[in-house]
Amino acid sequence: MNGLIAQQNNANADKKKIDLSKRANDHLVIQIGHTSWAGVPDTIAMGKFSKSFNMYFMLDFPFKSNQKMSLGVGVGVGSDHLRFSKVNIGIKEIGSTLRFTNVRDTNHYKKTKLATSYAEVPLEIRYSADPENGKGLKLGLGVRVGTLINAHTRNVDWENRNGKLLNEFSIKESSTRYFNKTRLVGTFRVGYGNLSVFSSYQLNPTLKDGVGPTARPFTLGLTLSGL
Repeated sequence: MNGLIAQQNNANADKKKIDLSKRANDHLVIQIGHTSWAGVPDTIAMGKFSKSFNMYFMLDFPFKSNQKMSLGVGVGVGSDHLRFSKVNIGIKEIGSTLRFTNVRDTNHYKKTKLATSYAEVPLEIRYSADPENGKGLKLGLGVRVGTLINAHTRNVDWENRNGKLLNEFSIKESSTRYFNKTRLVGTFRVGYGNLSVFSSYQLNPTLKDGVGPTARPFTLGLTLSGL
């Protein structure tokens, strides 16, 4: 009889629902990371300190069958800021291709950046080891679907081939004609509490077919989540 009661108590404990009324649902997600272009040819010299910055507001829907699992759905903005070394990017040039010209042996800009911004909808399957308190191990696997908002280059400081400064100024040029208007990004993150490490890989190329290198951004960085 005692064994039967113990089994019933264990069964009731297993079925006990987790109280999620006061938990933090990771509504706000902020990410910053180092970005590189996968698939870029060696003829295009990438610079240092390329980065991504993303910010999303998300809703969290726990699974009834397992409250440690949930679906995160949201909206926000994602951006990539890719740096190049002594490369001219013809974003405003007239032609059928976006040219990346090596200007190492002539006058050139000291710093060149290509920036893209997207309005995005992130979807994420989440696991939380301690969903009541928002602490413990957290995992997330998902995708982001985005639409292009802006694409531009920014060039800073005109110098000669030997690196001597000729003119201190910056120029910004914007055009979206060479870029895919939508992007699909696979995402993964793992961490503890409100801090986690994330990685992302863009599944479709940044540029349209035939207009430039078939390059896809790959990012590794940190995620801060909460609220």
